[in-house]
Amino acid sequence: MAGSNPLAKYKLVFLGDQSVGKTSIITRFMYDTFDNTYQATIGIDFLSKTMYLEDRTIRLQLWDTAGQERFRSLIPSYIRDSSVAIVVYDITNRTTFLDTARWVEDIRAERGNDVILMLVGNKTDLADKRCVSAEEGESKAKEFGAMFIETSAKAGYNVKPLFRQVAAALPGIDPIIQKQNTRKWKPAPARCERL
Repeated sequence: MAGSNPLAKYKLVFLGDQSVGKTSIITRFMYDTFDNTYQATIGIDFLSKTMYLEDRTIRLQLWDTAGQERFRSLIPSYIRDSSVAIVVYDITNRTTFLDTARWVEDIRAERGNDVILMLVGNKTDLADKRCVSAEEGESKAKEFGAMFIETSAKAGYNVKPLFRQVAAALPGIDPIIQKQNTRKWKPAPARCERL
């Protein structure tokens, strides 16, 4: 067929401890909804969404992994052929932030530097309970060689910009203004004890 371009497909794997909001971020992006009832992901879930960019259409394959330790042995096989690894932590839970190092270690073991890495601090709607500052998140992302963004799946804050930043970094995609449509905000200071 003349003029038909195959739809470029990119695998995005979501990683992070249990209850950080991986499924909620995906649900907000896919359906623009938030479910207040928590249900742990069992094993791996898969969703797919077509994203229309300025000059291209791409298909994002979203792999939602369980954060529980008992499913950890499944994770490497899903990281192995991913284009993007999105590591999520909860800004109100310092342990989930510290555990990002283990997740990134797993990613590097499977993909080396041949993967786009995004660090996401989720639950900014709970800023009054913040334990991890945005500056700490940015610093950790630099240490990992990752992009960084804070989101609130509940409020819908920065979820679309998260996926726009990822799309802009994909191979063969012309640069998109990464700050497009992100709201400016001043994060509340971290108030939790340091572990």
